[in-house]
Amino acid sequence: MIRLDKRPQPSRAMALATPLLAVLATMVFGGLLFAVLGEDPVQSILTIFWQPLFGEFAFYYRPQLLVKGAPLVLIAMGLALGFRAGIWNIGAEGQYIMGAIFGAAAALAFYPLEAWWIFPLMVICGGLGGLLWAMIPGLLKVKFGTNEILVSLMLVYVAEQFLSSMSLGLLKNPEGFGFPGSRNLQQYASAHNAEIITGSGMHWGVVAAMIAVIFAYVLLTRHRLGFAIRVTGEAPRAAKFGGVNPARLILFCLGTSGLLAGLAGMFEVAGPAGQITLDFNVGYGFTAIIVAFLGRLHPVGILLAGGLMALTYIGGDIAQSQLGLPAAAIQVFQGMLLFFLLALDVLTNYRLRFGAAEVA
Repeated sequence: MIRLDKRPQPSRAMALATPLLAVLATMVFGGLLFAVLGEDPVQSILTIFWQPLFGEFAFYYRPQLLVKGAPLVLIAMGLALGFRAGIWNIGAEGQYIMGAIFGAAAALAFYPLEAWWIFPLMVICGGLGGLLWAMIPGLLKVKFGTNEILVSLMLVYVAEQFLSSMSLGLLKNPEGFGFPGSRNLQQYASAHNAEIITGSGMHWGVVAAMIAVIFAYVLLTRHRLGFAIRVTGEAPRAAKFGGVNPARLILFCLGTSGLLAGLAGMFEVAGPAGQITLDFNVGYGFTAIIVAFLGRLHPVGILLAGGLMALTYIGGDIAQSQLGLPAAAIQVFQGMLLFFLLALDVLTNYRLRFGAAEVA
């Protein structure tokens, strides 16, 4: 008989070990999944985790870790602040889209003007776009008590329709021969989020992600507001007695997460993606939720988890091209990380007990 016994207090050791156990469990069961699909499980796992770092073409794939990891870390960092306070923004994907649209629109409004202030303007507009989109569930929750999970999630679909409208309408490239999508910002020098060091993968989105990690760490460990966030998440009644204003905290957490998601979208459209298209969003906003929890909602943990998830993106692409694994299998593999993390997280608060069943 197996039963769960409540621990007197949460186990810090299990809280730290759970992400590692989740990764190991994902490798084991992911390997079984690949075996069912007719592939060598060991070779598949090695292709995903080894090839991007130490394979023949690692010199090309390593910089991509920064490119793929930066938006994940940037979005996850904003989400983690809200999650720690018990404020659940599930709509970062929509805020990411709106940030990209606002940022691209700011640049294209002045095309073909070349000026130093265009890129800073894009940064401001991109962050503002994500913030405004996040304020919708924030204000509705504060004023009417609506559920921010449902509202933020439903707004993702609204943002996707808005993206389609912009790709086919206002932001459509007039010289694109009728194809949907905006001008390519990589060819617009003032709006291009180019690599700071050629061949390194380091662009301004990576710098912003690092700044966000440092800012969040200082906020959570050295600032009164960070203390309010932690107390609200762990003991809401104590936070209220301590003078924490719930409405302000909700707006701050949702606004910050929307701002960072919007910045991630702007840096992506100005750099790796290059243009607004019908399929611009690739799920970074949802994947960032996995990154946030895999990193235990801690800034340093999120930085490491973002690198790991970026590795699965790049390794998954390699596995698709070299081994013929379907894209859906790679997505299931990534989803297993969150599944096992949540399942094993039970062990933080409960102990497994083994013994014979009691006879009545």
